[in-house]
Amino acid sequence: MRRLPAAATVFFLSVTGCAARELTSDERLDRETASPAVKDLPGAGELEKLSCENTAEELTKARNVNRPETDRLMDYINLYQSLVKRTQTFEEAMTRNPDLQYREGTVNMVAAKDVCIQQTADVRVEFETYMRELVNVPTVQEIKGGNTVTIARLDFDALRKAINTLEPDDKELLLNRVAGAEKKVASSKEEDTASGGGRGRRGK
Repeated sequence: MRRLPAAATVFFLSVTGCAARELTSDERLDRETASPAVKDLPGAGELEKLSCENTAEELTKARNVNRPETDRLMDYINLYQSLVKRTQTFEEAMTRNPDLQYREGTVNMVAAKDVCIQQTADVRVEFETYMRELVNVPTVQEIKGGNTVTIARLDFDALRKAINTLEPDDKELLLNRVAGAEKKVASSKEEDTASGGGRGRRGK
């Protein structure tokens, strides 16, 4: 009863033999040990060119208190957007091809991605701090023709762009404050124009 029929025995040996050959075949060994060069991995080429360590010059310009406020703010905007784009490129490429994070030889790419993430976070803090300072004090007082007038501290469109770029939780509140400051400047300009026009007519 324990002995298998000859046909069944042949079938069993045939199946187990195939399984054994499949596990030890040269094809499977080649497939498991084959490892494409890092440069041949999808996305590796573009990532090798990316770096977020070369931001010192841009930050120095943005921090220079002797430069116009609008120029400084635009430098922060451009630098932050550039860092965000570089970080997203790293993350998207590594999501498409997870091997980029684990293959031997890609350690520099992973380190470069981490630098980008940290640099983006650091610049965002500095950029947002400056933006909020400008929103809190968007205008200054100036003596013009013997009158005190309210003028813009910087270009309000640049300030709005900064707010939209950062997308803070209180974005709408900040934009409303910029709009209020803009109206205040326009009103002061109208008053000054009317006053100056009246003096001009009286002088004629």
